[in-house]
Amino acid sequence: MTTLCLEVDPNASTCLQEQLRETLLEAIRLGSLPIDDALPSCRKLSQQLGISRNTVSIVYETLVEDGYLVSRPRSGYYLHPDYYDPHLVFNSSLTALTEKSAESITAPNWHKRITQRPTNYQGILKPGNWSEYAYPFIYGQLDTRLFPLAQWRDVSRRLLSSQRDKPWLRDRIDQDDPLLIEQLRKRILPRRGIFARPEEILITMGTQNALYLIAQLLCHRGTRVALESPGYREAMNVFAHRGANLQFQAVDNEGMRLENTQQCDYLYVMPSHQVPTGVTMSRARRDALLAQLPHRDQIVIEDDYDAEIHGDQFALPALKASAQSARIIYMGSLSKALSPGLRMGYVVADAELIDELRALRRMMYRHPPAALQHQLAQFISQGYYERYLKLHVEEIDRRRDAMRLAIDQALPGCHSHSSSRSSAFWMEADSSIDTQRLAWHAAQRGVLIEPGFQHFFDAAPPRRFFRLGFGAIERERIDPGIQRLGLAYDSALNT
Repeated sequence: MTTLCLEVDPNASTCLQEQLRETLLEAIRLGSLPIDDALPSCRKLSQQLGISRNTVSIVYETLVEDGYLVSRPRSGYYLHPDYYDPHLVFNSSLTALTEKSAESITAPNWHKRITQRPTNYQGILKPGNWSEYAYPFIYGQLDTRLFPLAQWRDVSRRLLSSQRDKPWLRDRIDQDDPLLIEQLRKRILPRRGIFARPEEILITMGTQNALYLIAQLLCHRGTRVALESPGYREAMNVFAHRGANLQFQAVDNEGMRLENTQQCDYLYVMPSHQVPTGVTMSRARRDALLAQLPHRDQIVIEDDYDAEIHGDQFALPALKASAQSARIIYMGSLSKALSPGLRMGYVVADAELIDELRALRRMMYRHPPAALQHQLAQFISQGYYERYLKLHVEEIDRRRDAMRLAIDQALPGCHSHSSSRSSAFWMEADSSIDTQRLAWHAAQRGVLIEPGFQHFFDAAPPRRFFRLGFGAIERERIDPGIQRLGLAYDSALNT
């Protein structure tokens, strides 16, 4: 009987059964299980790993059912012959490349072959280990404990029921789930004053993907695009990648300023809550923007990324709801409120444009996963989404209030520019503060903040701004986190 070098971690997030199964499958893949000897018995392996005998038995039996192992009465469990490949068995003399053979391999000259360099376009820098910070005031992430897991599981269970038809198993070519389109038309878009026909809606892999599709279709070298600065850097990257001439517009307390935009072909705006400032475009500024569109033959690309989460009952309608609707390309998100990892967004525009976007999407990935589209459609149609949004907005309101109170107490030298319903606080520090240095002082105290300079597109961006998100941090940790940030602020101020 073989002794296997296996390990499981009782403190890991995955259960012991999953860990043992994955470990055994990896051993099979690497060819490290012999075909002639029995695997360790359930009793022996359970003792070796310090886990229950029943856990080992269940894993062995499921691997037998799936055809990876065979069970021989009164003998034990063996590797299935289909998975024995002598060429996979580790043998250093056969698998190790000698220095001479390695030198003889000529690597391709990718520098010569690559025609584009997306790595030249800097994204927003955020640490991958943000969840390990005690006080993560990060923007764009959510507290995973708020996800409506029970309702999501209920929808999934019913969709997987053997009694139901499963249209989501079929390739939809270039079409979206009709129920999801219907739910957008009837439940989501009317809240923003938008009434659209099915042929005017396209589902995308998030708003970033929507923006990329739009830029690919409409922009080329010389296309003139106005963007807000400070603004959404990935939008700038998308347009710059297409060779567009970018014109950066300042943002004041009424939103994007419109001076000198008359010659632009497109204006990319976030009127509801501008990123990163959180400023809401005023009615007067909206009216001025809409009035110039037909006279200058311009198109607005409206990014309404947080329409579902700001919870403002008195919010102005989307620009797409105006009389200039035909000149507005509207982008929204279905994953911003639920989970950023879902990557589900949509575009609303004239049918002619949607047809071309659909064809372009087909050449890229045909359509977003049909199963996810249908599950989300059912989640909305059953009323789960609306119930979740109500609870989510209430919790976000409590966190925003806690943030505002803590900021007033611990950061009296800072000024917030964000509107009252924004999903983050855009902070202006003392002019002597470099917020990148402030971020370093804060990190030493377990506090994660976002320096604001990377949102400006100037050659010499101001260094006194920073952003505080509150979607990912527990409400009880907001006050102590801001207090620690206040100490870091004092340290940065005195250095």
